[in-house]
Amino acid sequence: MTDQQRTADLVELHALCARYMAYTSQFIEDQWLDVFTPDVQYSAFGTPYNLDRFPALLAAAPRGQFIGNVPVVDFDGDDRATGMQHFVFIDQITHAMRIGWYRDEYHRTPDGWRIHRRSTTFMRKSGDVDSGRQHDPLEGTQ
Repeated sequence: MTDQQRTADLVELHALCARYMAYTSQFIEDQWLDVFTPDVQYSAFGTPYNLDRFPALLAAAPRGQFIGNVPVVDFDGDDRATGMQHFVFIDQITHAMRIGWYRDEYHRTPDGWRIHRRSTTFMRKSGDVDSGRQHDPLEGTQ
């Protein structure tokens, strides 16, 4: 892989993660799904979700603004990479914040780079970090 191709891959991955933040903040369901591989696993609050449950997960989420840095990316060959992206989520109504980071696995697909795995770690006021209180925000919505 050339340095030029690696740079192009980084730019694409940075844009991918920025689209995730924008689509999630704006609740753009049809485009939000496009940032993931079809066999994605997203872990929120310690509960893993597959793509078929994402529309309900997005609908159940509080409204607010996600702000994230560009992910730190490590490549594993030409078609796989891992990354970490720090974020701040600000609730639209209360302006309460959640801060933390995502740990990601990215795969290159025929349509470009996509998020294959994403898990959330929250930073607590106490100094602790965790993946959230184990619960399923979709419990009872199926």
